[in-house]
Amino acid sequence: MAAVNLGSTGADGAAAGESTGADAAGTTPRGRKPSPAASAPCVAGAIVPGATPAAQGGAPHVTEPVAYDAILLAGFGGPEGQDDVIPFLRNVTSGRGIPDERLEEVAHHYRHFGGTSPINEQNRQLKAALERELATRGVDLPVLWGNRNWDPYLNDALDEAKAAGFTKLIAIATSAYSSYSSCRQYREDFADALADTGTGEGSHAIQIDKVRQFFDHPGFVAPFIEGVRDGIAELLAATPGLDPTTEVEVLFATHSIPSTDAAKSGPAERGFGEGGAYAAQHLAVAEVVMREAGASDVPWQLVYQSRSGPPSMPWLEPDINDAIAELPAAGRKAIVIVPLGFVSDHMEVLWDLDNEALESAEEHGLAAVRVPTPGTHPAYVAGLVDLVLERVNGTPLAERPAMTELGPWYDVCRPGCCENVRLGFRPALSGIAP
Repeated sequence: MAAVNLGSTGADGAAAGESTGADAAGTTPRGRKPSPAASAPCVAGAIVPGATPAAQGGAPHVTEPVAYDAILLAGFGGPEGQDDVIPFLRNVTSGRGIPDERLEEVAHHYRHFGGTSPINEQNRQLKAALERELATRGVDLPVLWGNRNWDPYLNDALDEAKAAGFTKLIAIATSAYSSYSSCRQYREDFADALADTGTGEGSHAIQIDKVRQFFDHPGFVAPFIEGVRDGIAELLAATPGLDPTTEVEVLFATHSIPSTDAAKSGPAERGFGEGGAYAAQHLAVAEVVMREAGASDVPWQLVYQSRSGPPSMPWLEPDINDAIAELPAAGRKAIVIVPLGFVSDHMEVLWDLDNEALESAEEHGLAAVRVPTPGTHPAYVAGLVDLVLERVNGTPLAERPAMTELGPWYDVCRPGCCENVRLGFRPALSGIAP
């Protein structure tokens, strides 16, 4: 991948504050990504900007019920035609002055798929699935959808909320783990959208809370347990006599991030060590998946993908392709690739795993299976609704499910959580201001 940092939540945009012109068909005007906010609204006495009264005091877990008006589904966004690709990548890298010729080095991933990332369509499907699940349970909460980097943008969603008279939103970010680009950057974009639309001030100000990071929620973990169990079974059926305890390895793949950002992920007082909460959460979930899949005796490791920074900057390792290259010498004959860091099959899954990693496996004589992401798996969709209802009902901490000892994670991000080492702290919602 080219030396362009596209983030760790699925690089699947125009420069900030610019209109992106017509859509891929040349007919419908696009929205635009908001410019960075100078500040985030914070009422007198509150320590959490832009929050509902229940969360303004900064308690790590909010157990006061909140009558939310709607759910805000927050996506990364992705291009939906060849003409969208470079404007989209400008959005993703806005403020960094990266020239278009360097962006074009990354654009070929999207060009390969006709300039279209699957991520927007996946979020349409997830929105529809959430609406069905809510209706089944008799929960009257509309689902608004806005993206960080492409149409529909978060400011469009807030304009929609304002027009409907909604003032209390509970946000679901389509990212499960703690790091700058998988949590805090979403929270910054909420602040940007409030400032851009002017909806964060006044007697009818919009307030936004966010569900906790759900890396170890059963709804997110269950599809991976199912996938690992099925993946190993598929390999054994295809190769009679294959010994899973010595000849199969499970590779849990997630997006690499700069080591300095990883070290800053999660609250500093938790003392997660070199990889921060980001690495610790993935490792804890992977262990649970292997145990619950009945595969505790099968070798596994956490690997990284989609590195996109200058060689001089350390990123989390090992790269999945490097790890694959070493497996034959360890006696492995087959691998199961688990996209543990991803909620859906967006571009990094399609390109970096289904293309590059599977090619590496073939090159080294390894049979390979890539298991599905949660997507719209019923357990995942139900789990997201459960997370919303935790905040609606003010569920006590002891009654909140978590499959690792690290959770349940915080409703309100702690001070100093997930700092971007290069940029420092920008205004953000859903957490205590540093």
